[in-house]
Amino acid sequence: MAAGEQETTEDPGAGGLPGGLDAEAFEALLEDLKQTRGFDFTGYKRTSLGRRVLKRMAQVGLTDVRAYHDHLQVHPEEFAKLFDTLLINVTSFLRDPDRWGFLATEVLPKLIEEAGDDQIRVWSAGCASGEEPYTLAMLFAELLGVEQLEQRVKIYATDVDEDALRHARHGVYDEAKLDGLPDELRARYFQPDGAGFAIRPELRRAVIFGRHDLVSDAPISNLHLLTCRNVLIYLNSETQAQVLRSLHFGLRDDGYLFLGKAEMLFAEHDLFEPVEIVQRVFRKLPNSNSGRRRLLGQVEAPARVARQVRMRDSAFASAPASQIVIDVGGTIELVNEAARSAFGLGSHDIGRPLNDLEVSYRPIDLRAPLDEVRRERRSKRLRTVQRAQRDLPTQFFDVWLVPLFDPDQELIGISITFEDVTGAQELNTRLQQSNQELETAYEELQSTNEELETTNEELQSTVEELETTNEELQSTVEELETTNEELQSATTEQEAINRELMIRTEEVEQVNTYFRSILASLQVGVAVVGTDFEVEIWNEQAFELWGLREDEVVGRSLLALDIGLSVGDLADPIRECLTTGTTTDQIAAATDRRGRAVVCRVRLAPLTDRTRARAGVVVLMDVLPSLVDDADADHGDDA
Repeated sequence: MAAGEQETTEDPGAGGLPGGLDAEAFEALLEDLKQTRGFDFTGYKRTSLGRRVLKRMAQVGLTDVRAYHDHLQVHPEEFAKLFDTLLINVTSFLRDPDRWGFLATEVLPKLIEEAGDDQIRVWSAGCASGEEPYTLAMLFAELLGVEQLEQRVKIYATDVDEDALRHARHGVYDEAKLDGLPDELRARYFQPDGAGFAIRPELRRAVIFGRHDLVSDAPISNLHLLTCRNVLIYLNSETQAQVLRSLHFGLRDDGYLFLGKAEMLFAEHDLFEPVEIVQRVFRKLPNSNSGRRRLLGQVEAPARVARQVRMRDSAFASAPASQIVIDVGGTIELVNEAARSAFGLGSHDIGRPLNDLEVSYRPIDLRAPLDEVRRERRSKRLRTVQRAQRDLPTQFFDVWLVPLFDPDQELIGISITFEDVTGAQELNTRLQQSNQELETAYEELQSTNEELETTNEELQSTVEELETTNEELQSTVEELETTNEELQSATTEQEAINRELMIRTEEVEQVNTYFRSILASLQVGVAVVGTDFEVEIWNEQAFELWGLREDEVVGRSLLALDIGLSVGDLADPIRECLTTGTTTDQIAAATDRRGRAVVCRVRLAPLTDRTRARAGVVVLMDVLPSLVDDADADHGDDA
């Protein structure tokens, strides 16, 4: 753990499970998805993840995580629907236009200039349905031209969702997906394709799609630009740090990182420096160890070797740190000038056993550490060894015991170096005193800083959570818009049907009006009866003859009507008319509504439908005038 870091036992960004989900059962579900399906959601924030699982559970009518886990085992096709719910693919062309504008005008021109003649490598991580990598291709095409884009730029686009990748590879989008694009970009880089618009082939060839899991897979390397927008907001802080280290490894030392508007680099902040923090553009900070070079042995000429030996001996003798070299038996072989001065050694001590000299046990007993170095064949450091001297200031040393090997890795001796750290020790003592004086103030400052960091992390977590919720809402809005369009289409169809029905109704009303006008204009009584003898039509002249209104007659059997005509005698002729389809006339004595005796002619005619089948009988009832006059005269004579 680096200095200044504090160990934490809880991830403040992880959040709790919503809706009272059972934590143990939920984690078991995530582990099963990881082991059996290769989707590792264990590093995702539990709040957002829990909401998505609850949504899918509600869609299948379940409320218990264990029951839903069992449902997945019984219905394997449910996995695809669950992943569609968990992997929120909310994206668009030029999403957050201001940030893309900064990238296009400030970052990409500088990146192209720095790349020189090298191929430019770009990675769009979490590309969803492909709008982001195609946006990058358009921006590079605007700066370089389409031909240079194909020759110099490779854009790698990855995601964990295979369905989204299939759509991205196809590269066809509907009108709504292109709403955010300026008209000139749409005209230059898209062409009509059926009901949608397809990305032009020359841009499509610049983008390489593939499945990749940022949490578990190795990163793409040697990148000039890496876009990873609105992916980190779904991960807890530990997984965010892991992914950021992976992204840092994939970038070149001068590479750029482009994040989403709600994402910041609180974790692993020492890996990147902001180019423009408002626009979420960062640049890689190279590792201090990345520039280490391996030393390669060279074959030297004899003269040069001799010169190097002299230089090595001179460097050893004049080294500022006191150094003594002994062989494996403990005999002194070399002593430099600093050691001679510090410990009173001379040329006469070379060849003597180290244990015979005071330096072997003062300022520290070296015998046990030397035996340990011989046995373990590795270096040993003795820190802050104190050397008290009469009438002289106390000295402090770091003592290094380093084993020496020949080319065959045989131990040939041990180097003992006394590094004077007296000055550092004095500074450390004064620093400790200063620290003690400032300890109270520092503790208060540290407490305030921790509160601010906690507040900042909570704020960032809230921002990420709001962004996650926003994307979920946007996904829901898109679903509702699709449903609304379907409802509007259905409403349009229904309105067309209703208009057709109104037209038909008006036509029927016109026909009925026309028909009733015809019936009213006839000077004979008309009744239409069905095959069951029920009256279906009864005109005004029939009312004038017999005194019964239409509403009193329609729906009743003709044979049951109480009128001045003997309707019972019509039963057999009506049946015959229905059976044979012949028209017959009947002459019958009757009494009209005024009580007058009349002679009525009844004509029965068959009624057929459109299929020529007999649907009833038309009964025409007409009083014969001459017979009525005769009848009136007879009544007069009788009087």
